[in-house]
Amino acid sequence: MHYRAIVRILGLLVALFSVTMIPPALVSLLYQDGSGVPFIMAFILCVLTGTAMWYPNREHRQDLRAKEGFLIVALFWAVLASFGAIPFILLEQPSMTVTDAFFESFSGLTTTGATVIQGIEFLPHSIQFYRQQLQWFGGMGIIVLAVAILPILGVGGMQLYRAEMPGPVKDSKMTPRIADTAKHLWYIYLSLTIACTVSYWLAGMSWFDAICHAFSTVAIGGFSTHDASLGYFQSPTINVICSVFLLIAALNFSLHYTAATARSFKNYFQDPEFKAFFTIQATLILVCFLTLVLTGYYTSAEEALDQAMIQAVSIGTTAGFATTDFASWPTFLPILLIFASFIGGCAGSTGGGLKVIRVFLLYLQGKREIDRLIHPKAVYSVKLGERAMPDRVVEAVWGFFSAYAIVFVIIMLGMIASGLDNISAFTATAATLNNLGPGLGSVAANYSEVSDSGKWILVSAMLFGRLEVFSLLVLFSPTFWRS
Repeated sequence: MHYRAIVRILGLLVALFSVTMIPPALVSLLYQDGSGVPFIMAFILCVLTGTAMWYPNREHRQDLRAKEGFLIVALFWAVLASFGAIPFILLEQPSMTVTDAFFESFSGLTTTGATVIQGIEFLPHSIQFYRQQLQWFGGMGIIVLAVAILPILGVGGMQLYRAEMPGPVKDSKMTPRIADTAKHLWYIYLSLTIACTVSYWLAGMSWFDAICHAFSTVAIGGFSTHDASLGYFQSPTINVICSVFLLIAALNFSLHYTAATARSFKNYFQDPEFKAFFTIQATLILVCFLTLVLTGYYTSAEEALDQAMIQAVSIGTTAGFATTDFASWPTFLPILLIFASFIGGCAGSTGGGLKVIRVFLLYLQGKREIDRLIHPKAVYSVKLGERAMPDRVVEAVWGFFSAYAIVFVIIMLGMIASGLDNISAFTATAATLNNLGPGLGSVAANYSEVSDSGKWILVSAMLFGRLEVFSLLVLFSPTFWRS
């Protein structure tokens, strides 16, 4: 294990992360909210710590193996989110405990969107901006992780994007080097953010709200500058804009890259995951709409459609924006939406959950087993589009699913032991492991009532969900640490 090379890389990342403290400090200066000092102090601390880590190890530039890759990926989120908690700890308003500060920072950077803060609209503008910015940078980190790094490490079947998938979503078809891939992904991500910002502004948001909500929309994060989230604006137009950009951000960014370079949208419609994703979203919207209309929950069909669309897309893509209290919706809808978050967005997107491609492959594998029961002597293969999937990919997806289920059960039991009721514990685990945010019961609005021990358990759930379970779980194997 090349520990000094790993420390060198982490030092560079921490020093680079210090730059994220400058925009909130400038916002504080612009609005004269008196909260700029904690960000300046956090900036200095990040620079000094990053330099102290990098300088003694600057000559250690060994080629890193997959083993070091797993450790760097895990440390990337854990270390940066820890440094991201510094401004929350130093702030006088709001006054936060160390546990709450870490919870808020990890929730932001992993784009979970769960919060312990009440009275968000009364926070200084710099704090509001910083929370949204955390999600935006976290979202970009997720894209690079999912498209450029995890396929190389072969995490949970995602290696199929590097070797087994046809043309447009093949990692090697994008750019030959991770640095080039990351650069092109940044261009796409930034372009979507600008387009989303302008759209929100044209729909009636202030420039500040438009920028902040664009950050959390493109990152599929769910943080807002208001306690009522998008419901504060009471605008069907804003709801539509949010839904559209959430759907775009929940697609595999490899497809966006191909569409931008080829100047053609045909690759979207040729992708099996794209078709499955929109089938799931359309079905979810339709079920919510029909249930709301038939139960007479809203006075008009137009309002029912508006609320069904934004909530189904928001929860289904694991964003977690709210325009209404979906927990009070009739019959099975609240639980349906929570279960929809288990599917989440497409692989290579900023969405959370199991990912559509994995769920689709699990469905195809289940169908194959049924066919084998009917025709035991027949030979069946799992096909994604026109291409048969190697058994090792299907096995990796099953392995991921089993590991996910075990982690889910352990975390949920830990939450029950921390004092939460069964429904709150189940949905809190689902909301953090799927990087969704809002749950049901006592965690429907925020997580301030969760005990400190429960919050740390949920922080670990956020990391497990963001790192696709295996990337973190592998660190607990004794074999990993052997030379």
